[in-house]
Order: sequence, then C-alpha cells, then structure tokens
Amino acid sequence: MNNPSSDSAKNPIAVHKDLKEITKTSRITRLTRKWLSILLPFLLGVFIIVYTYNKFSAEQLAEIKSHFANANYNCIYLSIFIAFLGSASRAYRWKYSLEHMGYKTSFANNFMAVSIGYLMNLTIPRSGEISRALILKKYNDIPFDKGFGSIVAERIIDMLILLLFIILAFFLQFDVVKAFILDKIPMQKLLALAVIAGILMFGMILVFIYSKSKFIATIKEKVSGVKEGLLSLVYMKKKWAYLAHTVFIWFSYIVMFYIGIFVIPETSNLSLGPVITSFVVGSIAIAFTNSGFGSYPFLIAKILVFYGIAETAGNAFGWIVWTSQMFLLVFLGGISFLLLPFFNRSK
Repeated sequence: MNNPSSDSAKNPIAVHKDLKEITKTSRITRLTRKWLSILLPFLLGVFIIVYTYNKFSAEQLAEIKSHFANANYNCIYLSIFIAFLGSASRAYRWKYSLEHMGYKTSFANNFMAVSIGYLMNLTIPRSGEISRALILKKYNDIPFDKGFGSIVAERIIDMLILLLFIILAFFLQFDVVKAFILDKIPMQKLLALAVIAGILMFGMILVFIYSKSKFIATIKEKVSGVKEGLLSLVYMKKKWAYLAHTVFIWFSYIVMFYIGIFVIPETSNLSLGPVITSFVVGSIAIAFTNSGFGSYPFLIAKILVFYGIAETAGNAFGWIVWTSQMFLLVFLGGISFLLLPFFNRSK
C-alpha cells in the first residue's frame, strides 16, 4: 500500500509547493506581527485619549482649548531649538564609538540616521535603532552588528541616566512618587515575574554558551559584532568627550522640559522637585510606549495633580510639550529621508 506522504516527499513539485506554502505562512506571520506592533500601541494611545476626554465636561474641554489658545509658544520654539541641539550632540557623539572600531562617518550621515531613527520609533517601537544601523551599513559599509552594538550601548547609558533621574525624583519627592507609583504597583507579582524572567534568562544563557548547533553558532557570530560595538565605549580613547556629549544630551532634555513649563501660567511656578518628577514620568511614557502617544499627556496631567495643578491645565501642558517634540522629530526625520540619498549619491 502506497504512503501518500512518502510519495509527496519524493515529488519535487510537491516539495516546492510545501516550501512555498511555508514561506507564504512565515511572511504572513511576520507581516501580522509588524502591524500588531504598530496598531496595538496606537490603539492604546487612542483608548487613553478617549478615556481621558470622556471624563471632562464641556466646560473643562473649553478650558483646555483656552490653554492652547493663550499658551506662550515662544517657550516652545526655544525648547524645540534646545531639543535640536541635543539631537545634533547625539549624532556627533556617535562618531566616537564608531571611530574606535575603525569606521569614519560624516556628521551629516550620523545626524540624518539619528533623525530617521526617531521617526521610525513613532511607528514601530524600537525600530529606530535597527534603521540607524541599516543606514550605516548602506551608506558607510559598516557591519550591521557592530553599528547596532554601538546603538545598544547608547541605549544602555540612556537607561542608566534615566534610572539616576528616577532615584533623584524618589529622594526629592518621596511622598509624591510613593503615592503616584509605589502604592499602585503590585510588588509581589512583579517580584515573582522577575524571578521567573531571571530563571528563563539563566537557561537561555546556558544554552547559548554550551550549545553546538549551527543556529546558535550563527547567533554567536552576530553577537560578537554587537559585543564589539558595546565594548567600544569601554576602550575608546575619547571617553571624556563621549561623556561630555552624554551630559549635554540629557541636560538639553531637562532644560527643554523646564522651558516648557512656562508655556501656561499654571505650571510656570513649578520648583525643581516637581520639574524633575514630571520630567521622569514623561520620559518613562516616551521610553516604554509608542513615543508617548496618548500616555504622555495623560501621565503628566496625573502627576501634576499632586502639585495642585488642575488636570485640565496639566493635560493641555502635556499635549503642548509632547506635540512640539513630535513636530521636531517628524520634521527632521522627513527631511533626512529626502536628503540622505542626495548626500550619498556618489556612493
């Protein structure tokens, strides 16, 4: 009796059809994941916006509109300029880690790659880091893994500095931080999840170290390039210049936010503690969501309530600050998309 499965295995046409079907399924899966990564954060932002504004009365909505109409936008223009300087500093700083690995890039390419990366993060979270490395590979012939490693190193430093700001906010405004965050977080569940994640991570490390499969070997080869990019920060000659730019980048962020508080009278009297705490809350919203769409104004308004600022005023302030930041990212990213091929037309 013939076995149909064995006959199809011997039939090249059947095998080709099976492979084609698998490839098609894989492509659909990747496309589905891509769209979910775009839509889910966007829908979450829409939900937060709808949820927020459904709570406001007609009088409160009119009050929010009046905040927009009477805002001091000169402060926003200045904060946008400060943000531009911060982006330029990040682009210039990038060259130090790349030079350590033996690669030279122009400031223009670095700046446009950074700008495009910010723009991409507005669509697919964390896709900006990948796009930056791909741009380096295309226009400067820098291996993707090494370029990506240098970007991951940047992100690690960013997370450490954000952690320092969180600790600073915790000490400056303990009661507010405790009421806003600690009292609402299920610490026992988070601890259990952390233990499970640690165990899984330890298992993955053991598999990575001791496995001899070709797949793991390929990953190790790629990781070695990423590792070189990470270690470039440790061994580079111009560490102090890199550190100086890092300090300036984060200084520009906090100054940009501080200038923004003068956009409406209600927030203009905030002292250092509330400014640091609000800055941290906004930074977390941007870092862990789809660039803070919906969540940034929502969380800023919630934290400002603890300082006696009406939620309507806090919401308007959050939207004005967030919109100005996104305007800069979209403008610079869009211009960079257009100019990048032009600046590299001879390559």
